[in-house]
Amino acid sequence: MRYFTIPLLFICSSLFSQELSVEQANHLASLPLKCLQQEYPNKLQQLLANSTEIAPPQQLHPSFYGCFDWHSSVHGHWSLVYLLNRFPNLSHREAIINKLQTNLSQKNIQLEIDYLSKPHEKSFERTYGWAWLLQLQMELASSQDPYAKDLAQNLQPLSDLIVNRYMEFLPKLLYSVRAGTHTNTAFGLSLAWDYAVFTNNQPFQNCLRENALRLFLKDENCPFNWEPSGTDFLSPCMEEIGIMQRVLPSADFLKWLTTFAPLLFDSKFTWEVAKVSDRTDGHLVHLDGLNFSRSWNLFHLIHQYPKPFSHLVPLAKYHLNYSLPSVVDGNYEGEHWLASFALKAFEESNPSKKMP
Repeated sequence: MRYFTIPLLFICSSLFSQELSVEQANHLASLPLKCLQQEYPNKLQQLLANSTEIAPPQQLHPSFYGCFDWHSSVHGHWSLVYLLNRFPNLSHREAIINKLQTNLSQKNIQLEIDYLSKPHEKSFERTYGWAWLLQLQMELASSQDPYAKDLAQNLQPLSDLIVNRYMEFLPKLLYSVRAGTHTNTAFGLSLAWDYAVFTNNQPFQNCLRENALRLFLKDENCPFNWEPSGTDFLSPCMEEIGIMQRVLPSADFLKWLTTFAPLLFDSKFTWEVAKVSDRTDGHLVHLDGLNFSRSWNLFHLIHQYPKPFSHLVPLAKYHLNYSLPSVVDGNYEGEHWLASFALKAFEESNPSKKMP
């Protein structure tokens, strides 16, 4: 395994926000670009109704068959659109657009819809893959490039299906999932909320807010010292803070946070990064993602409430910078998804770079 470290990824701690350079952007783009149409290895999250449903990944998911699994393919597409939107001179721009156009054709998206519409696949990628799909829709719709407008139109019916899935499922979810992996309820709600606000979908916002408050409002004293679990790539404590920050008015949120996470108000609060013992292990390498998850939620909190939380800036940067060198070229266990997590952390560290 080769480690390809980019020295420029280490940003001076005197700066408040993290800037992504063109060189870094090109490197991060190279990772999903390489796997976007790589069919194998592949992990199918498939429930077989009968033997007729056995088929190769590309036939089952003609849009999202690459990058090892469906959700990683989705946020690999998101990463590339995200970078194209912010770096007009990104290397291999035309090759990236060509792959996006091939994968996200109207025909391919319809086949994805057909798959998710099977009665026995209603829980497919719930809610992690759902959330990233809405992020991809939002990023395409934010772009001024003609290619992206066309692809946003192609993708919209699948996104509409996902919104309906959320609104059907959430009232049935009697208890939140606080795992640090794909099923984490708070993460799925946060990304969906951002999409609901972007599209000004008030019924969807109401559904997300009502269920978030029902599931999380009474939570107290999140056990920060319980993190990490062995294969976390999301921070249960910070992801819950992320969704409550979105749905609660400022005064109510800060009051809730004093009960849920009083440690964050302490100027001496520290939190050790998660460490990976073997980055060739597809589960253990999740812990690099956990560092990014903590970082993007800390930055999100700091930027909205700088007065009570500016002391957390070094901690947010520490987590981001610790795992950045692990976004490497040559290790498929991490490279097929970690670029997306790094970009998410960069985005929250510098809100001025977000699309309108």
